[in-house]
Amino acid sequence: MKTDKGVVAETLTSEKILEVARDQVRRFGEAKTNVVDIARALGRSHTSIYRHFRSKAEVFDALVGEAMHDEEELARNFVDSEGSACERLEGLVLALYRRKVERFAKDPEVYQLYRRVIDERPGLIRDYAERMTKLIARILADGVRKNEYRIDDINTAAEVVRDAVTVYVHPALVEAAAKLGHRLEPAIKRMVSTLNIAFRSGFSTAPGR
Repeated sequence: MKTDKGVVAETLTSEKILEVARDQVRRFGEAKTNVVDIARALGRSHTSIYRHFRSKAEVFDALVGEAMHDEEELARNFVDSEGSACERLEGLVLALYRRKVERFAKDPEVYQLYRRVIDERPGLIRDYAERMTKLIARILADGVRKNEYRIDDINTAAEVVRDAVTVYVHPALVEAAAKLGHRLEPAIKRMVSTLNIAFRSGFSTAPGR
């Protein structure tokens, strides 16, 4: 690709736009970052950004989507790993919590963007929650196959785990605990241990059970 002056320019991709947008948010905050700023940092016109993203909001949604994808891949490591379902379930929740704490501590501007977008885009967080719940369900199903768990409704059990975990990994609550200096690993371990006891004993949605 050539610029108006005939100089060969790097092909503009969505990934490059997001990389620069993330840097702009880190340096100036989301409120002071717009499409023109991103384009200027890329040495392009703002119209070139609109070929990939329709608005600043769509750029920010994509940045948050990348963070969610990172968390899904982190969770997938435990789904696909060896070991007992009990250990993998606890490992997944602890790793997810620690990743959010790390992001809050080391990347606060992007973390605040994450917080705001998930509050304002219920569809985005709903889709993310559904994907994470399916990953949890795979660990539970593996536990049933190995006779480690007794669960008659895997999907419902996975939703129970999701709901129990949310209080420890929701960005607003992670931030609140971090600001108070609270580390939530002990509470997470107690919560997952309780769930594991229930799943080993027998989790049933049948009436009267």
